[in-house]
Amino acid sequence: MNSPKFTPEPASNDPVERDFSVGDVPGLRAPAAGTDRAPLVFDVIIAGCGPTGAMLAAELRLHGVRVLVLEKETEPVSFVRVVGLHIRSIELMAMRGLLDRILEHGRRRPAGGFFAAINKPVPKNLDSAHAYLLGIPQPVIVELLEGHAIALGAQVRRGCAVVDFAQDEEGVTVESADGERLRSRYLVGCDGGRSTVRKLLGVGFPGEPSRTETLMGEMEVGAPPEEIAAKVAEIGETEKRFWLRPFGGGAYSVVVPVAGGAGGAEVGERAEPPTLEDFKEQLRAIAGTDFGVHSPRWLSRFGDATRLAERYRDGRVLLAGDSAHIHPPTGGQGLNLGVQDAFNLGWKLAAQIRGWAPETLLDTYQAERRPVAEEVLDNTRAQMELHSTEPGAQAVRRLLTELMDFDEVNRHLIEKITAIGIRYDFGAGPDLLGRRLRDIDVKQGRLYDLLRRGRGLLLDRTEHLTVGGWSDRVDHLADPTAALDVPCVLLRPDGHVAWIGDDQQDLDDHLSRWFGRPAD
Repeated sequence: MNSPKFTPEPASNDPVERDFSVGDVPGLRAPAAGTDRAPLVFDVIIAGCGPTGAMLAAELRLHGVRVLVLEKETEPVSFVRVVGLHIRSIELMAMRGLLDRILEHGRRRPAGGFFAAINKPVPKNLDSAHAYLLGIPQPVIVELLEGHAIALGAQVRRGCAVVDFAQDEEGVTVESADGERLRSRYLVGCDGGRSTVRKLLGVGFPGEPSRTETLMGEMEVGAPPEEIAAKVAEIGETEKRFWLRPFGGGAYSVVVPVAGGAGGAEVGERAEPPTLEDFKEQLRAIAGTDFGVHSPRWLSRFGDATRLAERYRDGRVLLAGDSAHIHPPTGGQGLNLGVQDAFNLGWKLAAQIRGWAPETLLDTYQAERRPVAEEVLDNTRAQMELHSTEPGAQAVRRLLTELMDFDEVNRHLIEKITAIGIRYDFGAGPDLLGRRLRDIDVKQGRLYDLLRRGRGLLLDRTEHLTVGGWSDRVDHLADPTAALDVPCVLLRPDGHVAWIGDDQQDLDDHLSRWFGRPAD
């Protein structure tokens, strides 16, 4: 069947800006009597409105899922920490039409020199139309993602912490700090490394406690720039967790290790921010001077605790982002890992709620994302070892620095850090199977523009295939000119290649695998 035009989804009549009562959702019942307020009913309640929670809320809303986000903080964070969006996260923002807005607030940097801060150039011809790092203030990315979710119809309540929940065969009853009881089909914990949801769920969080502690902040300095540069260059020969870098507006980004480490602090310990005097003390210990630091904009500390949740799902409760994994910030992967969790989970959880998910689809969330987190934890462990000033670690660092002169080694490490090297295990097939597809040219413009609604996409170069009874979930673009070296690809809503081929029956089998039974 020839399909010369891009086939869109029919317009949705789903209301988004109202409260939902128990009667709105067949099969869900109110919690037992004992509260004087009838609970609201949602399809999904998300604990935490950081980047992961906000992104997940938006992904669910693309499919008409009724979402409530509960955030314990009354206001977004006020300090302006700059975070980096890596290539894969930038691609995901492009897929949902967010990138232009985000670029207005960010600063592009070369996509190289991330691994253990080993300064190597960007590998040639990285397989992406967005081969750069985007530095952006953390409050800005949170505000943009939260605004995106709200515009799509998600409800966000701030100053409303989750303190307890109970799940049964039909849903989850969530209790907030003010005593309100809410009812939803699913609960997702996106509430950080000290996740209340994970703890209440009883999911283990094994790993290693912090052995080192590092102070990070932005502040003004009194020393001349040339003196700072000389001292940083001298100390940086051996101490990779030390720098003072001009940040603009007269401020410097300051990172300095704490002498003596973190003393085995567990998750949640030493959570209070450091003082300016703490910075001065550690700067004097490392550099012999405090550089006259003053007027801090924000101050924080971090350790190298590394932990991974034993499981990402228990019945109707799931974990994503830092609730499921924590690791040192070296390589700048944390925020990116959480946002990518949300992209993987969103369409699958929506499919479960909308009733068309194949039986095991939701299980693939943990099957795909937990191994990715394991690899991130391992590469951050390796990077932290390479930051050590011990002679053995320094010798390994010098050797790896030499090896990274080989383009293949440098490329492998950059693809690992930026998450464009991920390949999910979809079974035997070409190397492209299970990988994300870059943003290629198609006859309607750019591929990622066709993925904005979070649906699957058949990119058909043969012009004789069809998505048939799956057209309510999968779009079809017949385009013999598409920049592909395979006949056709079936893309999941997260942009990963779910099928490659040109046979209709084989395609139907894979449509059933990922998108359930065809509509009648």
